[in-house]
Amino acid sequence: MSTVKDVAREAGVSVGTVSKVLSNNTTVKTALRDRVLKAASDLNYRPNMAARALRTNKINILGLVVPDITNPFFAQLALRIETEAADRGHTVMLTNSHDDAATEERQIAALLEQSPRGLIIAASNDSSARLHRSDIRVVSLDRRFHSSPLVSTDHAKGSERGAAHLIGLGHRRLAYLAGPQNTEVGRQRRLGFERCVARAGLSLEVREGLFDYESGEQMARALLSGPAPQRPTAIAAASDQMAIGVLRAARDMEIPVPEALSVVGFDDITLAALVVPRLTTIAQPTERLAKEAVRRVLMDGEAPAQDALIQGELVIRGSTAAL
Repeated sequence: MSTVKDVAREAGVSVGTVSKVLSNNTTVKTALRDRVLKAASDLNYRPNMAARALRTNKINILGLVVPDITNPFFAQLALRIETEAADRGHTVMLTNSHDDAATEERQIAALLEQSPRGLIIAASNDSSARLHRSDIRVVSLDRRFHSSPLVSTDHAKGSERGAAHLIGLGHRRLAYLAGPQNTEVGRQRRLGFERCVARAGLSLEVREGLFDYESGEQMARALLSGPAPQRPTAIAAASDQMAIGVLRAARDMEIPVPEALSVVGFDDITLAALVVPRLTTIAQPTERLAKEAVRRVLMDGEAPAQDALIQGELVIRGSTAAL
């Protein structure tokens, strides 16, 4: 079995340089890094993770905490993070908090026992437990984990784009299905939509629920149960799951989409392009979110303290139309 000394000899560099390259130290020049990686590949070198853990008290593991892995958005995001981490020589340990702060605290404690390089946390809600460790880098993802810097889509701006799209199509009777207001995501998406509608001088009916299919369907049934002249001609939802629930309610109530009702979601989960009609939505840039979160958690030295807000994209499909 090849050793780090063999790799150093093959590449014509010091053992220290090999160690820097294999630990993803960004101070090594690209040409030198490529030479070391080629030597390691040629020799079929595999780092001894147990030995490294004894030396540094950290191994090439990243902890990832998500609130609900059954939510397609977080499943897609976790896959992106796993891919990005693997490209940087790291393994991801995934835990699911079930949108519960107490469970989240236990999961984080379990991850810390593995001495990870860092943690990426999408918090369950604003009352998430604090992390009492200063030697572990934490990056908040999508949902803020206390004071940790956040990597997120600009939720407010995204919702504004959805509202502007519906108003531009001529809709004046608007409704918005908000997500839980104990999360920054839920509040920001609602804020953006309300802000755009207010600028247009229009009124808005808001209902609050969960980010899931059932919540969207239940709220839509209540909104659409009145006579046609009074019910909304457009409903925007704080998540694609909620919006798909709206489509299901409209179908059961024989309200044609988009002829009599336009529907907009948020996230652009895979299912959004598969339902009928295909869902107009605000796409979250999951690849860019994953790259930035992993980059920050693995940075050498001091990581940026400011948030990274990435713009979402309005994806227009068949669930919206002009009046």
